[in-house]
Amino acid sequence: MKVLFICMGNICRSPTAEGVFRRLVAERAPGLDIEIDSAGTHDYHVGDPPDHRAVAAAARRGIDISSLRARMVEQADFERFDLLIAMDRLNREILLDSSPEQYRNRVRLFLEFAPAIGEDNVPDPYYGGPVGFERVLDLAEEASIGLLEELMSRSTGRR
Repeated sequence: MKVLFICMGNICRSPTAEGVFRRLVAERAPGLDIEIDSAGTHDYHVGDPPDHRAVAAAARRGIDISSLRARMVEQADFERFDLLIAMDRLNREILLDSSPEQYRNRVRLFLEFAPAIGEDNVPDPYYGGPVGFERVLDLAEEASIGLLEELMSRSTGRR
């Protein structure tokens, strides 16, 4: 199973989701074969590390995302990844617009995996304060649990 988390610039939300999900898989399903990556729909920050505020917020929860580097979604990603998980509706629409028809069903919203939250969008914390980065972590932790449950049920053939 291959999962790609996607936001706009790949320096805040998607690397945070990648780090949170990596830790959750390591803790709860270390034997599950999952490739995890993140990317952005825009090339604003290609090659850059995650925003220092995202790195600091994640580190406070024991998650190290400092070695990640931003990249842009490529056409090959639609075939390569089983799930392309957008952080918000806008990025989901961008992905759907550029996705080949046969792979559109792979594009999902991250918060679909946490329906109890009652929201579609993981808010972009870039222009806000530190509270926004903590909120992204909270949402990522909740949605990651639902995502892992779905992937575990897929791996055992239950749905």
